[in-house]
Amino acid sequence: MKTVCVTGASGYIASWLVKFLLQRGYTVKASVRDPNDPKKTQHLLELDGAKERLKLIKANLLEEGSFDAVVDGCDGVFHTASPFYHQVTDPQAELIDPALKGTLNVLGSCAKTPSVKRVVLTSSVAAVAFNGKPRSPEVVIDETWWSDPEFCRQTQLWYVLSKTLAEDAAWKFVKEKRIDMVTINPAMVIGPLLQPTLNTSAASILNFVNGADTYPNATFGWVNVKDVANAHILAFENPLASGRYCLVESVAHHSDIVEILRELYPTFHLPEKCADDKPFPPKYQVSKERAKSLGIEFIPLKDSVKETVESLKAKNFF
Repeated sequence: MKTVCVTGASGYIASWLVKFLLQRGYTVKASVRDPNDPKKTQHLLELDGAKERLKLIKANLLEEGSFDAVVDGCDGVFHTASPFYHQVTDPQAELIDPALKGTLNVLGSCAKTPSVKRVVLTSSVAAVAFNGKPRSPEVVIDETWWSDPEFCRQTQLWYVLSKTLAEDAAWKFVKEKRIDMVTINPAMVIGPLLQPTLNTSAASILNFVNGADTYPNATFGWVNVKDVANAHILAFENPLASGRYCLVESVAHHSDIVEILRELYPTFHLPEKCADDKPFPPKYQVSKERAKSLGIEFIPLKDSVKETVESLKAKNFF
């Protein structure tokens, strides 16, 4: 089978991607910041097939040429490495540089490597839906939408800005260098955790079940991590795949997530009220057409919420 590389392999989506790639018989070269940190690597080394077909390689997003050795000899490159935090003190250093420079560094290594047939970039709905256009129940967001960097700066949506700038720069780079690239643009990713550390999106569910008094007044798209990992592989394997693929199973307000939790776990102490008195941001639609053309059959939101809670419970985060 083919050799592929996964950047940021210890991350939430990337861990599932490595698991599924190994299951399918691929040899995986996985980049991590510190191969000697068991918190980042042990769960990967324990995966079926890891002993025979997983190679961990040290690489740093901000170091030019750092990914040359990772990408060398690979047919496909999955670039998932990009930080995701809500609270930052220095958006440029903490989010924008790693996302933007990191993506260009990885693509720079791909441009030097003739064996690479396709790059699959983990982008986000963050790079799609934030442009100040009204979003209401009849609005359907699709892959032709782009977030507006100026709007992101004005509204201080730093993570959104980092993903928007990174994806935009990536498309310009691959066009110039004639690299075949596909992007996967998931919404808020939940579902079971393979890694032992808590990631940002699972933390939002944990916060509710750990006794938060209020829930945020925000409406998001939601999708299961297994669907996201699977979409990456389908986008690599299907020669007809091209462009961008939005991955959103449901659009739901945080109050809807709390209601699902209440239904599933009636004994949990869950937040009763919203964090503010403003009207709820309306729900909108996100087109599933392109995702379904890849062969994705979405796991329902209720199942994803349950899988997240059971996984957090099993890992003693409660």
